Amino acid sequence: MKEEQNWSDISRDISNFAKKIKSRIDEEDLVEDLKDTFKNTIENTSELINSIIQKVESTVTDDEIKKDTREIVRNINSDLKNLLSVTKNRFSSSEDSEILSEEE
Repeated sequence: MKEEQNWSDISRDISNFAKKIKSRIDEEDLVEDLKDTFKNTIENTSELINSIIQKVESTVTDDEIKKDTREIVRNINSDLKNLLSVTKNRFSSSEDSEILSEEE
């Protein structure tokens, strides 16, 4: 009887372990999907900013308006770079803390 209980315990432990592995894989896939989506958003935003600059250069004739528009776009670009840096640091620190907690 005790041997059957041991096998039952082993089977349950293996099942729990398999569930944890599957859960971890699902989480990693989700993180990768988020990273890919974030990267695509960055690329699309960059293309949009470049398109705005090109449109302004090709359509606006007033030099003062061009200058002001370029400055606004530069400020937007700078703000986006700062936001990306902060977000990247948050991702990195989050991943680092996950790795540390797994190692403990």
